[in-house]
Amino acid sequence: MNAQVLCTTKDMAREEWLKWRMKGIGGSDVAAIAGINRWKSAVEVWLEKTGQLESSEPGEAAYWGNQLEDLVAKEFEKRTGLKVRRRNAILQHPKYPFMLANIDRDIVGVKEGLECKTAGEYRKDEWKDDKVPDEYILQVQHYMAVCGYDAWWIAVLIGGNKFQYKRIERDEEIINYLIQIEKEFWGKYVVTKELPPVDGSQASTEILNKLYPDSVPESRIELPPSAQDLLDQYDKAKEQESYWKERKDEASNKLKELMGEHELGFVGERKISWKTIVSNRLDTKKFKKDHPDLFAQYAKESKSRRFEIR
Repeated sequence: MNAQVLCTTKDMAREEWLKWRMKGIGGSDVAAIAGINRWKSAVEVWLEKTGQLESSEPGEAAYWGNQLEDLVAKEFEKRTGLKVRRRNAILQHPKYPFMLANIDRDIVGVKEGLECKTAGEYRKDEWKDDKVPDEYILQVQHYMAVCGYDAWWIAVLIGGNKFQYKRIERDEEIINYLIQIEKEFWGKYVVTKELPPVDGSQASTEILNKLYPDSVPESRIELPPSAQDLLDQYDKAKEQESYWKERKDEASNKLKELMGEHELGFVGERKISWKTIVSNRLDTKKFKKDHPDLFAQYAKESKSRRFEIR
C-alpha cells in the first residue's frame, strides 16, 4: 500500500499549505486527539479543521525547528550512512482520506522515513536513555499508517549541541488505534462540526478562554442534571488537592529546615535550591495615589473571566 499525493508543496505559500492541512488530520495533530499533547487540545485541532481558528505565525521554537531541519537531516546522513530525500507533497492514506502526512524526509531505497526534531536543553530529560516523547511516537506511527512504511527514524538536536537518533518500528496495534480515534474524530466532530469533549489540559483551558472571552452581564442558565456529577468531581478533586498541597508544603518546609542558610542541597542525584532572590516591583497603589494622571495615561486594561463555585 502506497500513499496518494494530495498536492505538491514545492514553492507553496504557507497560507495555501494551511488550507490543504484543513482537509485532514496530520501527524502533528494526532497526539492532541489522543489527549497526550501538553500544548494542544483536541478542541484546538477541531477549531483548526473547521476553519474557526485563525492561523498564527510559528513561535520561536517552531521557527528554528524549521530552519534547522536540513541541518538535522544532513547530520543524520553523515552519522548513519543512509541517504534521505525530500518529499515535497502532502500525502493521503488510500483508504482513509482524512489521514494526511507532510513528512520531513524519505530514506532512499527502503520503506522508511525520517522525522527531524530540535529540542531545548530544558527538554533533554524527555530524550534521556534513548527515550522518545510519546507525542512523537504517535506522529511517526501515523506517518507509517499513511505511507505504508515499515519503520521511521527520529533524529533530534538537543540544546544545540547534542545529537541523537532512533529507529521506530511499525506497530500495528498503535496504528489500528490511531485509525480508530482519527476516524471517530473526523466523522463525529469535524464533519458534523460538533464540539468534541474538553478535558483538564491547559490547552483546553486556553481554548475555552478564547472561545468565550466575555460573559453577558447578569445572564443565567439552568445547567442539566449531569452537571451535578461534575460538581461532585470538582469538590472531591479540590479536597484531595488541599490534602496533597499540605503534604507538599510540609515536605518543603522540612527540607528548608535541614538546609538552613545553605543555598544548595543534594540528595543522591537530586539538587535542591533555596536561593535569595531580589527583585524590584512597581508599587502601583502608591504610584496611583501620588501620580493619578500618569497612572491613567499608562494603565493597561486586562480582562479575564473568573471561575468559582460557591
